[in-house]
Amino acid sequence: MWFRALIAVAATVLFASGCASTEEPASGLRWSDCGDGFECAKLSVPLDYGAPDGEHIKIGVVRLPATGDRIGSLVVNPGGPGSSGVSYARAARSIMSEKVRERFDVVGFDPRGVGESAPIECLSDARLDAFIALDATPDTPQERAALEQGSREFAKGCQAGAGRLLPHVGTVDTARDMDALRQALGDQKLTYLGKSYGTFLGAVYADMFPGKVRALVLDGALDPAVSRLKLNADQAMGFERALHAYIESCLTEGNCPFRSRTVDGVLAEITDLLHRTDASPLPGEGRQATEALATLGALTPLYDRGSWPELTETFRQALKGDGKLLLRNADQLIDRHNNGVYSNQTEANMAINCVDSPYPKNAAAYATAAAQAEREAPRFGAYLMWSSLPCAFWPAKPTLINRPLTAKGAAPILVIGTERDPATPYEWAQALADELDSGVFLGYDGDGHTAYFNGSTCVDDAVDHYLLTGTPPQDGTFCPGIG
Repeated sequence: MWFRALIAVAATVLFASGCASTEEPASGLRWSDCGDGFECAKLSVPLDYGAPDGEHIKIGVVRLPATGDRIGSLVVNPGGPGSSGVSYARAARSIMSEKVRERFDVVGFDPRGVGESAPIECLSDARLDAFIALDATPDTPQERAALEQGSREFAKGCQAGAGRLLPHVGTVDTARDMDALRQALGDQKLTYLGKSYGTFLGAVYADMFPGKVRALVLDGALDPAVSRLKLNADQAMGFERALHAYIESCLTEGNCPFRSRTVDGVLAEITDLLHRTDASPLPGEGRQATEALATLGALTPLYDRGSWPELTETFRQALKGDGKLLLRNADQLIDRHNNGVYSNQTEANMAINCVDSPYPKNAAAYATAAAQAEREAPRFGAYLMWSSLPCAFWPAKPTLINRPLTAKGAAPILVIGTERDPATPYEWAQALADELDSGVFLGYDGDGHTAYFNGSTCVDDAVDHYLLTGTPPQDGTFCPGIG
């Protein structure tokens, strides 16, 4: 499933064509002016680190130079896996404070297999549309057979389109790329801001290169010791918790579109709405909001409390039979553009997840897990569990076994958890901070996915001070809510 910081990157400036190259520094990166104050480069890394003299691939990199007395580079990653670190860095002026941008070059890179970095391509846009619209909560033999067939075809498509890449796109290899980037940038140690899945990348890096850690902020953390199906189940519970919080807020407002005036009653209405789309998808701008797309459309605004008014309008229209906003919300999460063209985020997301950890190899295990998850998280449990089914048929073997990551010998690492985070539950951040030998936990009484630069002065001040000085807040510091 997706573990990403949901940010508005659609309006970020694209790479300018015909960039003028600057002199190549000693680092080996050749930077080019690519608009709006940014510089772009390509980093050459081995496809297979076991054969460093063999085939190489190019990693897309972008930086926004520091505006003042420079400390070094701050490498950023928004999560996913599969989300573009280049696009995230392009939003630097809206994702971190001015005082941090003054002292650091903000650097983003597309992880291998993503975007500008040897992107994985598996299916045509039309076939990806069909796959994502499949019934991902199968309750008949025919629906389950269709989902299994679609999942097999997805895996086969990735093998056909990117077979040589698939064994080498896991987080372990990306962590090695990040260390190569650190060296190319000329930094003795890494300063890093990772959100969502980016926390997993940061923790893996710290475990592999503990002596190279200067300051790592891991915001909205994953617990690397938890199995992948358990992660799906926990995430479903996180979205249920966020949905409860949204409903409680909605019921205090005059424009709440539900008939019921109780949380349980509204939950029943939402469940009924999603179930109705199984048999009768909702129309919307020439497409249909199937149950899978409707579920995505309902959960996407839960990533950000600021999107709750949008979710209210989404439900208002859907209850009247219009699926347009459900589809728009779903498209935002899966990075489908208005013209029907996808980025490769969905394909990269699956490829990275499937090689990062072992998944069951038979569909019966997913059916059992989905039934249990649905009991615990009736709106989202079954969908999120079945969403990993292509990994049952994946042609590349997993490279990372779930285990605690200790990063013994690393400098203090700041781990942040938001109490009602829908995508990365609070408990995961607490667990990761405990597992890391030098982990420092910062809690936040908030809603939405991730905490830094999302409205809390308490969180922002603690993170900024840590990044600038290397000194974290006291372990167990808890920041109050903002409203």
